[in-house]
Amino acid sequence: MQVLETRKHDASGFEAEHRLLCEAVREAGEMALKMFRAGVDAWDKRDGTPVSEADLAVDRLLAARLLEGLPGSGWLSEETVRDEESRSRRLVWIVDPIDGTSAFVAGTGHWCVGAALTLDGKPVAAAAFAPEQGRFYEAVKGGGARLNGDVLKVSDRSGLDGARIVAHKSVLSRDRWRGGHAPQMTCAMTTSLILRHCLVATGECDATIAFGQKSDWDLAPGDLIVCEAGGATRDMTGQAFTYNRDSTRRTGLMAGPSALLDELGERLHISS
Repeated sequence: MQVLETRKHDASGFEAEHRLLCEAVREAGEMALKMFRAGVDAWDKRDGTPVSEADLAVDRLLAARLLEGLPGSGWLSEETVRDEESRSRRLVWIVDPIDGTSAFVAGTGHWCVGAALTLDGKPVAAAAFAPEQGRFYEAVKGGGARLNGDVLKVSDRSGLDGARIVAHKSVLSRDRWRGGHAPQMTCAMTTSLILRHCLVATGECDATIAFGQKSDWDLAPGDLIVCEAGGATRDMTGQAFTYNRDSTRRTGLMAGPSALLDELGERLHISS
């Protein structure tokens, strides 16, 4: 594994870190798939969310590869007790070892290994590997986003009516919309929040909406992939995301072409 020297960074020039990240995420995804095929134990955490042996094994593998490969970087992961020292680091890895653990355990294939490198709270390199789908998404700041090597571009749709949205069907409830009327949209759904971002980045879906509190590791990898594909991401108050703050919780998610996010901000009840 290549070891990168700690150095001063601006928001570009992260190709080496991007390669390190892609290698580690691919290795982790292949390991998780092998573990699933061999059979893994799973249980509920204190907060009621599922976790499996594979989540913890992937977490350990990524920590070893990424922290060793970039000395002096910080670490923020769903499956690791937060290292308070990482809050003061400029470069921090944000990791969801298996995003969509319930789908992983059920064998549906709608899960991925996702990770991002952030600089001052903003993603500069990201990767998401869905091995059962054979899909490897990646992005680097200023270098675009790709799926299995092919350049990605978000949809050019400018209006919500007729749009295909990755969201729970409850998004169509009239109570969610000002005036009591939801747009004429079609809803698709997948368990993994990171993969929801990725479906937007490919243009297969026009946008994604997720209500409620989300965590940094749910958002950071997909955030960069969408933005480097020409889209944008915002919370439910219309603000761009900044990660590795005092709290790791964020208020919902909207991702897609800027025009669609503008319309969502105008028409959705922000308090939803």
